[in-house]
Amino acid sequence: MTLKQKIGQFFFPAVFINDTEENILAMEEMIKKYNIGGLTFFHSRASAATNYESKKKIEFNDNSYNRLKELIVRYQKCASTPLLMSIDAEWGLAMRVEKTPQYPYAITLGALREEQKELVYEVGKQIASDLKSAGIHYNLAPLADINNNPNNPVIGYRSFGENKEKVASFALEYLRGMSDEGVLGCLKHFPGHGNTNVDSHLGLPVLEENLEQLSANELYPFIKGIENGVDSIMIGHLAVPALNEGKDTSATLSKNIIQKLLREQLGYDGLVISDALNMHSVSKLYEIKGQLEWEAFNAGNDILCFAENVPEGIQAIIENASEERINESFKRIWQCKEKVGLFNTSVSNNCSLSFEKAANLNSKIAKNSITKVIDNIDFESLKKANQEQKVAQLSLYKPAKNEFAETIHTAWNSEQFNIESVDDFDFVAFEQNISNFEYLIISLFVPKAKPLNKFEIDDAVFDLFKKLLENKKCLIYLFGNPYALPLIPNLKKALRVIEVYQDFEEFQINAANQLLFNYECSGKLPVAIDIQ
Repeated sequence: MTLKQKIGQFFFPAVFINDTEENILAMEEMIKKYNIGGLTFFHSRASAATNYESKKKIEFNDNSYNRLKELIVRYQKCASTPLLMSIDAEWGLAMRVEKTPQYPYAITLGALREEQKELVYEVGKQIASDLKSAGIHYNLAPLADINNNPNNPVIGYRSFGENKEKVASFALEYLRGMSDEGVLGCLKHFPGHGNTNVDSHLGLPVLEENLEQLSANELYPFIKGIENGVDSIMIGHLAVPALNEGKDTSATLSKNIIQKLLREQLGYDGLVISDALNMHSVSKLYEIKGQLEWEAFNAGNDILCFAENVPEGIQAIIENASEERINESFKRIWQCKEKVGLFNTSVSNNCSLSFEKAANLNSKIAKNSITKVIDNIDFESLKKANQEQKVAQLSLYKPAKNEFAETIHTAWNSEQFNIESVDDFDFVAFEQNISNFEYLIISLFVPKAKPLNKFEIDDAVFDLFKKLLENKKCLIYLFGNPYALPLIPNLKKALRVIEVYQDFEEFQINAANQLLFNYECSGKLPVAIDIQ
């Protein structure tokens, strides 16, 4: 290869599964012309980070999975050097592709006890199998970020929790599962995105910790990953002035953080990939096209993810970089391509999607992750009250016919109420309708996983909680981010609070059985919760 062709291998532009034919042809031309190293798949342009500003409507396509497979074959055919296909699939292909198996969020896995970490391994293995079935070799996951800031707008549910040992242990299990299936993994977002309160898609988070503080906490999972031969590490778009001569420079563009800290001090010689270069924390820094790509490469990144200026970036690197530095990055990328068998034509891919395997695995995780937060209930009194028709169910943000409510209703025949939307809902009539019930089983299906706007739980729902918890014997089952719990007023007055994490069918049925049979809960909250 020429030097220019080698540099092309550093570029992993974004491609969109549901793109136009015009866009696809343009990408094919880029692959042929610039010998790019790989692609990073997203669902559609509307669902990428740029949608934060444009607010384009996401068009869903039930055929996305087959379209992804077809595009991968098509793009590989026009590549003179086999492409390393990548995707961010933290909780499975379903993160990007509809009608594919979805696995629990990292925060749910973090509720498992350490002795059940084999389930995290199985998640990594199953996700890798799903990715391979589509032709993807590289998952930009999992997070090694420690979830130590409840107000973090973008990490939260994507982290295994706030305990550094558990985060490290579970991240390694996830990576081991993928590796055993022949898929590359990635620890992110170095040097640690957990203790931030800015979304790096939109702005630049700043970490105030010094090296000693970071070494004691944030860096721990990355160090463990390095010790265990992690395939790649993604650099986060966050500034750490204490590591960068006091400057608020993104880690992605900092030699001090990548070269000095990660390479020299921590001894990492594996693949380094930038976080997406279209993110606004870095994408608007330079007016000259190609300068961002050069600065990211110069700082120490081997792969330039979501690079938007490929020809200009290649030119900037060839004009400024040493041949030695170019060969270093090229070698790392080449080794990863060899590892996944891109140059071995005899390697067969027998993987296929299995919804049954996913359901069985999710059921095991549901059973072992469900967490008891409060439990002061006399179960025999509850059963007696139900026989006297004094127990009702209230489902929030789901139809009354959800699996949780229906499973309970089938066994107990308890009356069902639901509030899907507070718009035009008659709260006065509802309160009158439940006046004769002694117990209320409340299932809260948290609308959003991110904490913005109180997880999009309406104030009217919080007001209702306040009244119900003052006047009724309430059992609350929360399907969603546990950080929503402290927002519920009077929660301490609940007789029972159970954190279920996911709203998958398997989790709903497991939670209903926990109630009906008064099962013990083996899960443990992965984050500290201050209940009011």
